[in-house]
Amino acid sequence: MSSVVRIVEKQLDEILAIARNPAQIRNAGTLAHVDHGKTTTSDSLLMGAGLLSPKVAGKALAMDYVEIEQLRQMTVKAANISLYFEYGGKPYLINFVDTPGHVDFTGHVTRSLRVMDGGLVVVDAVEGVMTQTETVVRQALEEYVRPVLFINKIDRLIKELRLSPQEIMQRILTIVKEFNSLIDMFAPPEFKDAWKVDPGKGQVALGSALHKWGITIPMAQKTGLKFSNIVDAYEKGYVDKLAADYPLYKTLLSMIIEHIPPPNVAQKYRIPRLWRGDLNSDVGKALLEADPNGPTVIAVSKVNVDPHAGLITTGRVFSGTIREGDEVYIIGAKSKRKVLQTYIYMGPSRIVVPYMPAGNIVALLGTDDARAGDTIVAANFSSIPPFERMKYISEPVVTVAIEPKNPADLARLVEALKEQVIEDPTLEVKIDQETGQILLSGVGTLHLEIATWMLKERTKIDFTVSQPLIRFREAVRARSDVFEGKSPNKHNRLYFYVEPLDDATIELIATREITEEMDPRDRAKILREKAGWDTDEARGIWAIDDRYFNVLVDKTSGIQYLREIRDYIVQGFRWTTEAGPLAQEPIRGLKVVLTDAVVHEDPAHRGPAQIMPATKNAIFAAILSAKPTLLEPLLKLDIKVHPDYIGAITSVLNKHRGKILDMTQEEYMAMIRAELPVLESFTISDELRAAAAGKVFWSMQFSRWSPVPEAMLADLVKQIRKRKGLKEEIPKPTDFIEAF
Repeated sequence: MSSVVRIVEKQLDEILAIARNPAQIRNAGTLAHVDHGKTTTSDSLLMGAGLLSPKVAGKALAMDYVEIEQLRQMTVKAANISLYFEYGGKPYLINFVDTPGHVDFTGHVTRSLRVMDGGLVVVDAVEGVMTQTETVVRQALEEYVRPVLFINKIDRLIKELRLSPQEIMQRILTIVKEFNSLIDMFAPPEFKDAWKVDPGKGQVALGSALHKWGITIPMAQKTGLKFSNIVDAYEKGYVDKLAADYPLYKTLLSMIIEHIPPPNVAQKYRIPRLWRGDLNSDVGKALLEADPNGPTVIAVSKVNVDPHAGLITTGRVFSGTIREGDEVYIIGAKSKRKVLQTYIYMGPSRIVVPYMPAGNIVALLGTDDARAGDTIVAANFSSIPPFERMKYISEPVVTVAIEPKNPADLARLVEALKEQVIEDPTLEVKIDQETGQILLSGVGTLHLEIATWMLKERTKIDFTVSQPLIRFREAVRARSDVFEGKSPNKHNRLYFYVEPLDDATIELIATREITEEMDPRDRAKILREKAGWDTDEARGIWAIDDRYFNVLVDKTSGIQYLREIRDYIVQGFRWTTEAGPLAQEPIRGLKVVLTDAVVHEDPAHRGPAQIMPATKNAIFAAILSAKPTLLEPLLKLDIKVHPDYIGAITSVLNKHRGKILDMTQEEYMAMIRAELPVLESFTISDELRAAAAGKVFWSMQFSRWSPVPEAMLADLVKQIRKRKGLKEEIPKPTDFIEAF
């Protein structure tokens, strides 16, 4: 690590000089499916910047600096590095992020995209475009991040599949076509054509990260290199010469400089997408121009815990210049903090710099209240609107219970877990108040396995981890009658009914097109036009739960004292949706409508202790009379397998309630796209491998929530209730209230 520091100190003055010139800066990162070679590719880039010896590049996995990443040979966090590279006689600073490819860690990808202007998408030449490639490209395009393509592992086409030069060319064109169809599907309309990759223009690199060579078509044309020469290099064993003549790092860094826009260009189209403020204001203009002299505005992409320094905040300076000693305002936390130190990253090392201007990625010490997705601004600009909230595509649907072997370690364990949630907001920690159990929820079993491993490493505490449990959601399938909720003192009565929230409204909440904070008239207009809402009902929205997608609507008129208890009703609604009546699982997709109320005139008789239970009981009774059900999480599976094994694979899927959505076949590979309940997925990996004698690639990602089959519902509810120590019998509306 110290050698990295020495190299960087030598270059520090040069780096700061470049950092002031946006035209010589690029912010980029790797994006890919798991095991397609992102981190090995990043090693080559480090070598090019003089930070790794050529002997270990490709094997060092320098960006995988967390021990489990080296052990598992996979990336589980996003790592940052600033690379110095000369191109066309000019020096450039390339701020580079290596992101994870496994679906369980897409949260890290989401956060990294905020600070990137371009994505180097790495695709395995044999496997081609996989599910996770599709997911990360879609995420990138939603954040207006421009993709370029690196087709890796060309050696596999030669050594494993023994393709001729003509067939290799055909395979490459197929991958480019698949990749461009993703851009056609997900790119913003104005970039659909401009951002498609063209091999002839040098927007596609081909090579082998492991063997450290790479070319683009224009480079090959210029030097006269043909595919037959590459095949020959592998057959006759002079691949090292290929790496010496066409070093991968030069090819990729040149492609990034040529085809990924500098921050002052990218921010002109990214800022209107990421920031809802007035673009004609001084701040708006500074953000569009990446002006180093404008007000300081930083988008936070991640927060991690340094055991020696404390919390380190990483983010992109979109406007202004951040300096050591600056006082800043953290919008999410509504707090002022002093920046104690500013750094740039070199893999696991941080290098202290006196300042960092707009267009660069920076790390800060002292901004302890900041969280991923937050906006940090100059202290005297605290009224600046924040950046758009980050949208995570996966939800925490798998839970484990953690229990320290020594009860005295409980507090320290909880503290360490809270720190982990700061670092990875896609984790959720809940302390069961009744049992004292710590419940940790994550996106998948691997996510939780890594999280608990890191917890053990950090705390050295001995604890047990339960078998993974699936999180469900409760929902209704019909509209209920109106139910009356009485306050415990019988002085207040609230009347509610519930019904399912339509998919269009759920989508509007998920994409944050409508939010609770919006102007009610603007929100009502969107709901009317895009989801067919009635005007009065749309204007009567009191609360939107954007975590589980529930809405509270007021349809009363002229009720005395209702305004005074509105906040208590909203609190009661939120309390209710966290754990439903069927099995104490969160409620999803519910519209709760208040139709009437009788409110006591004396404030002493209408406090939260009276109103919240009345709200909850009426909503619970209404849910139980509206055909309640459980929703289970489904995974989308992409399976690539030799055609001989299609039958064996489909029978494994059928055994686990899997549903085949699509099947296509090429000469040496069949592609099966299927859906599978998470509940059935725990042994699926071993079974798929056994069914296809190991000759199978697959990927899984969260797809959607779906009602559990009716035949399973009652038994499943009873099982969950029993596990949670509740009465096994499913409650009835009359357990909460008398029907009105």
